[in-house]
Amino acid sequence: MLGQVTKLRSRFLVFLHYALTFLTNCCRLKVVIGPPGSGKTTYCNGMQQFLHATGRKVSVVNLDPANDFLPYECAINMADLITLEAVMEEFKLGPNGGMMYCMEYLEKNIDWLEEKLKSLEDSYFLFDFPGQVELFTHHGSVKNIIERLQKLDYRLVTVHLVDAHYCTDPSKYISALLLSLKTMLQIELPHINVLSKIDIIEYDQLAFNLDFYTEVQDLSYLLDHLDSDPFASKFKELNKALCGLIEDFSLVGFYTLCIEASIFINLFLFLHYLDKNSVMNLVKVIDKANGYVYMGDVNLNG
Repeated sequence: MLGQVTKLRSRFLVFLHYALTFLTNCCRLKVVIGPPGSGKTTYCNGMQQFLHATGRKVSVVNLDPANDFLPYECAINMADLITLEAVMEEFKLGPNGGMMYCMEYLEKNIDWLEEKLKSLEDSYFLFDFPGQVELFTHHGSVKNIIERLQKLDYRLVTVHLVDAHYCTDPSKYISALLLSLKTMLQIELPHINVLSKIDIIEYDQLAFNLDFYTEVQDLSYLLDHLDSDPFASKFKELNKALCGLIEDFSLVGFYTLCIEASIFINLFLFLHYLDKNSVMNLVKVIDKANGYVYMGDVNLNG
């Protein structure tokens, strides 16, 4: 009997070893998106430092061809392939048209990105995307790039940042909910919505407590506040239908995050001033979404 137990224990440890090896060897990739000004680059900068401090090897990939200022250590930069300024000048395009061209160009030259990623296979990736929302709501290039990476066995999760300031205006908040929902349906990845800049929100301007905005339940309470706005009251039935649509899908909810851009002077100050609880809670949620297991120095043979 003791021999059978020992044999089963050995088989279980072997299975556990291979299972954890698979989980840790699969490359994890975090797709960071959100409207302009939502804090994507600040998030990548802060998260890179935080994860480095916890022992992870992190590589940030800038896929915004218009982002000239990168506060973080950039492992792969789309500007080495194409820049928005050059596209606008050569093809006489505006910023939005030029950005779409850049994404289509990256899709056609996806081999360039794949080769760059292969040289960093043991990294945890953060992808810093541009803020044009149409790239994630209906344009196909970003979706196709993501699907290609999935076929290469990358484990992806979307982190969608929304400025918490939108909660102070019911109509803007509903717009943010619709944007989040449409992005979730378009991208089709494990998806984490985050209210960023929660530390600077003016709570006295909120119609409800913060839980109402993060849990997204019973949006009918918002309609009364919308009706008090002379402009929004003209669209009462539309607002009611939009709230009903969001509730019918019942997909959107938010986590909160506090990362302050001005504190990234050095690692010590970063860890001192950072709201570590909000960041750590978010990291745990994201790790669960993409199946990341941090092994560290775990010994499976003990």
